Amino acid sequence: MPSSDRPRERLRDLGSSALSTAELLAIILRTGSAQQSVLNLAVSLLARHGGLGGLARLSFAELVKERGLGEAKAAELKAAFELARRLNALQPEERAVVRSPGDVMALVGGEMALLEQEHLRVLLLNTRNQVLAVTEVYKGNVSSSLVRIGELFREAIRQNAASLILVHNHPSGDPSPSPDDVAMTKEVVQAGSLLGVEVLDHIVIGDRRHVSLKDMGLGFGG
Repeated sequence: MPSSDRPRERLRDLGSSALSTAELLAIILRTGSAQQSVLNLAVSLLARHGGLGGLARLSFAELVKERGLGEAKAAELKAAFELARRLNALQPEERAVVRSPGDVMALVGGEMALLEQEHLRVLLLNTRNQVLAVTEVYKGNVSSSLVRIGELFREAIRQNAASLILVHNHPSGDPSPSPDDVAMTKEVVQAGSLLGVEVLDHIVIGDRRHVSLKDMGLGFGG
């Protein structure tokens, strides 16, 4: 890999904010294996577990069983996740703020664009549009007939979220909303109105592109 493409060198030259989640993870892992580079290892781990949140939920024993990891790498990952949790708990005023589809993309777009299956996530926000949590509620064929609307609101109600944003990816790379995307959005908006949790948007992520169903007037109002 050319030095200009290596995560450590990119972090040094461009700053950590310029790196993808996979690149940051690769820096923590440090080395790959004879079969794959450390960056490919990071990408495969994220894809296999639905992103950073899914990976963070794995136990130490589960991490050790992952191909390409051992006790040392598992310990490093658990330590990094715990530090992130403690920092987040100490500084709630510095939570990420989401005010536009671009903010959503900056938060989860780079990671979700790499996923090989459709994943549906919910961004939970407080009254100041700060992100309380990003939860994954479904993986597979995201459609109104398969996704349980109640599941989308379970964590929102538990955390007393004021609003939420739906986000899912299209592995084809084309973020154009399907009829199912629109139908599900309409159902979720109606349910949110009844539950007192405002649904701010539904973002569909493709290959370096995204669309906002709210901006397109699909599933909202009427």
